[in-house]
Amino acid sequence: MTTNLDALLAALYVFIDDHVAPCRRIGRPPKLTDAELLCLAVAQVLLGFPSARHWIRFAHARLGHLFRYLPQQSAYNKRLNAAGPLISQVIEALARQVPTWHDDLRLIDSTPCPALPPARPPNAPNWQAMPDTASAAAIPVSSGACGSTC
Repeated sequence: MTTNLDALLAALYVFIDDHVAPCRRIGRPPKLTDAELLCLAVAQVLLGFPSARHWIRFAHARLGHLFRYLPQQSAYNKRLNAAGPLISQVIEALARQVPTWHDDLRLIDSTPCPALPPARPPNAPNWQAMPDTASAAAIPVSSGACGSTC
């Protein structure tokens, strides 16, 4: 698994380095480049590490040979929080590589809409059973949250 992970991170680093413009900074260059930082962030998400503390510990143990410098947790969090625009560039560049990006059809939500009657309080009067005026009799009771379009 290590060789596959190494190949994935190498390909990810090359992709990010080619598609993301680095931030220009004043002063000496950082030990960890923007492409390396973003590669670590994407790998953290892909490998399912919700905690930065656990991810940095894993990266030091298993990925240290791939990066010339790995920051500690606080430095990683500071750099990652400051790299918001770069992260959105990476997300967009990766999304454009998916074949369905160029499709004309976009699937927004495929959740079926249930046809349940709306919830009523137990003490609410039944206006449909007792129409007092002509306008009250003309108001239909909805058959569900989505109406009749489901």
